[in-house]
Amino acid sequence: MTDFTKILDKAKELEAKMKESQENIKKIRVEGISGANSVKVILDGEGIMQKIEISDEILKENKSVLEDLITAAHNNAKSKLREKTNEEISKTAGGFGIPGFKWPL
Repeated sequence: MTDFTKILDKAKELEAKMKESQENIKKIRVEGISGANSVKVILDGEGIMQKIEISDEILKENKSVLEDLITAAHNNAKSKLREKTNEEISKTAGGFGIPGFKWPL
């Protein structure tokens, strides 16, 4: 019976740490860039775009170039966000022996 109690205690501990980790993730901000810093996209920890910056010089380009640069900057930011959220979750889940655990993004 003691083993079951230990398992329940670990589950409660993991739940508390996961809630804390989720709050930490919400606070994350990442910046994705493209075109030699001509386009910057900032995402929050939930993947919502908070800001986009476009240099005046790049506005002179044609529409398709600008669209490609925005997409690339967003994809760059999304990649950084995945990395940061996985790091945060690994800090939490690492001590609990959950192999291959990944944050769903």
